[in-house]
Amino acid sequence: MHIISLPEPEGRLKRKAIASLGSHTLSKSSIANGSPSGKIGPQRTTKNIQKLKLLPAPDDGEGDEESGRDVYSQVTRIKDSTARRDAERLGKAERAHLPRTTAYCTAGKYNMEGLMKFLKSKTTTRGCNPKQFDECIYTPFSYLYQKRVREQTEQDLIDFQELQLTESASAAIVGPDSPTLERNPDVPSDALSFVDTHLITPEIFLFEYGVVVIWGMTLQEEKRFLKDIAKFEMEKLGEEDVQVENFNFYVTSSYQPRIYNDFITLSAGSSYMVKLSISHAIAQSVKISLYEDLVDNTIEDTKSIPQDVALTGKVRMSRRKIMMHIGDLFILRININLQGSVMDSPELMWAEPQLEPIYQAARSYLEINQRVSLLNQRLDVISDLLQMLKEQLSHSQGERLEWVVIVLIAVEILVALVNVAVDLFASVD
Repeated sequence: MHIISLPEPEGRLKRKAIASLGSHTLSKSSIANGSPSGKIGPQRTTKNIQKLKLLPAPDDGEGDEESGRDVYSQVTRIKDSTARRDAERLGKAERAHLPRTTAYCTAGKYNMEGLMKFLKSKTTTRGCNPKQFDECIYTPFSYLYQKRVREQTEQDLIDFQELQLTESASAAIVGPDSPTLERNPDVPSDALSFVDTHLITPEIFLFEYGVVVIWGMTLQEEKRFLKDIAKFEMEKLGEEDVQVENFNFYVTSSYQPRIYNDFITLSAGSSYMVKLSISHAIAQSVKISLYEDLVDNTIEDTKSIPQDVALTGKVRMSRRKIMMHIGDLFILRININLQGSVMDSPELMWAEPQLEPIYQAARSYLEINQRVSLLNQRLDVISDLLQMLKEQLSHSQGERLEWVVIVLIAVEILVALVNVAVDLFASVD
């Protein structure tokens, strides 16, 4: 298990995106050329190894005097054997009983204005209350909202006073910023005794660059929601290109929030802003997964070229096809390195600096910087190969032109000799 301490990094300037998903043409050409279309998924080590990342509590703004004690408190919590043991107990069997956190990359970008109007129209039927934070729209969204409202109304009529007492006790435990919770009777209390086994009202985070992060829905509800927002997708991805990241989350007051083995631990009373910070990192990760697939398809297309050159000594690709591949690579590099929404800290972190450590912790767990660096290295190798092929074709074309000139000179000499010979024969006659 890999444990990382948590320094608080500085914010970074956000650059404007140059292209939303021009590199999608790369995937289409890959499929046309017969390369494998199966998704490889996010290429991060935390999918396969047990890695613990602590999520710092949002700064309460009391000043820098507390920062030293906070650091030492976090170090103490890292060594908390109870928290580690509880996290290690969570496995595949427990995932079915815990709320889901799922990210989908379904398009190059979303029509945010249309989405906002759509969500506002669902206020009474789905409990929506949409709020926009720069490139992200947040809202609660429950397909059971009307049923819960009806049940709550019936309960009010039965025993209003008892309901008031129940709500007061729940508010004291959960906190004022938390969504409405209900007890989940299906969760085995012995297996998840350290977990607050409540069903949280589903929450949605829609990002302008074509990613949606869903908290607290079932798989069937997620599919239903994706169908609902499909009409707002722009530069829609093919079914084989859609990227997915799966997590589970739970609420506990026993120890510090953390991400371990793709289980997200939240503290009781966490507001939606904490989920927003984590969702930003998850959305960036799933977008990078799309680029990783596109690079893998490009490698699949070009891996046979060096072998052919080594065996035959010839380049069998046309200059036009090589230039098309080079253009695809530049589009991919622009999307990876110059699309600020994917690479840089969101603008929200400037307005809410207390959320920056949480975002950076999630970003570190998802290994975004390392994955982008690896993508650029792989693109450099492919770019060097294509540049070499381009130079080789240019050299071959230069050689052909030289031979054409030589042949023309030879023909001119031959014609001159023929003329001389004709003149000689004519003078003899």
